[in-house]
Amino acid sequence: MAFLIDIEGIDGSGKGTQAALLTKSLQDRGYSVELVSFPRYGKTTFAHGIADFLNGRFGSLDQVDPFLVSLLYAGDRLESRDWILELSRNHDVLVLDRYVPSNMAHQGSKRTGAEREELLQWINKIEYEIYQLPRPDLVLWLDLPVHLAHERIAAKKPRNYTEATTDLQESDLDHLTQTRQVYEYLAENQPNWHAIPTVEHERQFNVEEISHRISEIVLGKLSRK
Repeated sequence: MAFLIDIEGIDGSGKGTQAALLTKSLQDRGYSVELVSFPRYGKTTFAHGIADFLNGRFGSLDQVDPFLVSLLYAGDRLESRDWILELSRNHDVLVLDRYVPSNMAHQGSKRTGAEREELLQWINKIEYEIYQLPRPDLVLWLDLPVHLAHERIAAKKPRNYTEATTDLQESDLDHLTQTRQVYEYLAENQPNWHAIPTVEHERQFNVEEISHRISEIVLGKLSRK
């Protein structure tokens, strides 16, 4: 089965860019690699529901219960499970641009304390135990300050799931702040996580510097596989 690498981070952190660069880098080294992005807009029924949620069809962020929202994201992966397993059987590495931890971070951000922990455990149980989705072997969290994420989001090109400049989650600074906090908590408490700083002493690392750091970690893990 393939080695699963999940690239995570708040909106605007550069997940898609780094996932694509890592995929190309590993392919150039002779690995058979497939890049998978979630949600799978235009490909699953649940992803259509996610787009509706992000466009505000079901209400604002504080009006929609995160336990229920988490099922949309989990359902997107459940619909994709057989495909993921087939890819895993036929490749050396799967690079995931968002996965189960994204669900944990974004939905967990809407609760605090014991309620947050309950929600994180709920998502873990639903996705990994009940739906039996494969667990990632390595999670790389791109840690970006919220104020920079907000600037980058404003400069994003239009997406295929919304006509708005920003979706429901991207437009909410408090949501981005809380989501980053959950990512930080997960990185400190979950196995196989690595935090990748994208800023140091107010200097933003460029795309190549971040890619180099990611490659170092990944190649080290693959050499011990």
